[in-house]
Amino acid sequence: MIPALSNANLTRLHPDLPKVLECIDAAGGRPYLVGGSVRDALMGTDPEDLDIEVFGAPMEKLEQELIRLFKVHWVGKSFGVLKVGGHPFDISVPREETVTGPGHRDFDIRCDPELPLEKAAARRDFTINAIYWDLQEEALVDPHGGLEDIRRRTLRHTSDKFAEDSLRVFRAMQFAARFGFEVHPSTVALSASMSPDNLPRERVFGEFRKLILKGIRPSIGLNFLRDCGWIRIFPELKALIGCDQDPHWHPEGDVWNHTLLCMDAFADARTGDPAEDLIVGLAVLCHDMGKPVTSVDDDGRIRSPGHAEAGVPATLSFLSRLTEETVLLEAIPPLVAAHMRPAALYRDKSSDAAIRRLALQVGRMDRLLRFCQADRRGRTGAVASEAFPEGDWITGRLSNLGLEKQKPRPIVQGRDLIQMGLSPSPAFSPLLDDCFQAQLDGVFEDHPGGLKFLQTLLSNKGLLPKTGA
Repeated sequence: MIPALSNANLTRLHPDLPKVLECIDAAGGRPYLVGGSVRDALMGTDPEDLDIEVFGAPMEKLEQELIRLFKVHWVGKSFGVLKVGGHPFDISVPREETVTGPGHRDFDIRCDPELPLEKAAARRDFTINAIYWDLQEEALVDPHGGLEDIRRRTLRHTSDKFAEDSLRVFRAMQFAARFGFEVHPSTVALSASMSPDNLPRERVFGEFRKLILKGIRPSIGLNFLRDCGWIRIFPELKALIGCDQDPHWHPEGDVWNHTLLCMDAFADARTGDPAEDLIVGLAVLCHDMGKPVTSVDDDGRIRSPGHAEAGVPATLSFLSRLTEETVLLEAIPPLVAAHMRPAALYRDKSSDAAIRRLALQVGRMDRLLRFCQADRRGRTGAVASEAFPEGDWITGRLSNLGLEKQKPRPIVQGRDLIQMGLSPSPAFSPLLDDCFQAQLDGVFEDHPGGLKFLQTLLSNKGLLPKTGA
């Protein structure tokens, strides 16, 4: 028996499980654990949420028994799923789904507690998600060979019903990346025959989010998109394929291969902060989108002058196809535009002023340095092991400047102008900008210094109010 799948271990993790099973038994149902709960346990991870599919009992009877002990609510009554409030249990009955239209949600759903288990399993997306744990007999039921696919590290669709939901192609992308599984050739072929039309943008982005935040090998998922042809949906990514680079600096090959290696390097160094990891991961994915439009063959050496800045329009185009999240659309393009700057600053041993201005441009320098480190590691051969000295050098400078995780903030404010006797007016803006530029240049570093600079500035411009005699 697999320890994580014993009823005793499940009860240790979820102490109210026996009470749930008592309710199911009272309703006359036969409970099976299924889906990600079983998959994760088989792969050595304690399941957090428990999806229990109940055969032989109608949902109304299950609800009647469960509400004696728990608060429950429906997850869309037509889906036949009850959530146990305050507990990680989803209770469902077997169901059949019939496609009624081209949209992602165009399904007719029929709950059927008497549906044979093998037929119920066939509607699930992948064999690794179609393994059942019989909670009565404490035994695995694996009608589609999911356990063997886990052993072979293979992601394979359960049945031809896979093709009824095109979002499953993106689920294949992120599952392959998360588990480091190769997608079975038959699943690649079936995915290639499917259409990506009518998929909600937010659902597609949800799968990309999992690729970036959970993928141990994002390269596998992205290569699956290439292999099944769905990379065509994202021309900014497709353009990276076959875009050659100088083999001296990039022995790994074209920009596509480099990007995949960078994504894997990023995944190896995730911080666990989802918001920050998402920004940095997407920046890494987009960072060389300017190379296809800037690369030139210069006497046998391939160069891409200005590719960082040139990549901003493609980055915005790609991101806008996935999300409307303002935080991402504002934070990522500046990182892409600036990703060559840390190396240049280190090479030139640039001033604090240059570092302050770069911090102002990108918002958070820690993001940029994480991103640049993944870029450095995303290669093969000797260059892959090159050090990243600019990272330590700039980090030390940022620490002295107090700018590790924030951009410079103006020290002199409008209230300082008012305290010096000026009335609010449009003239405030250029004056405050002059002060901020001087601050960035290191003319002053604190508020007293800022006030002294402001007084001199106003005096030179003849703007200091005259005091009474």
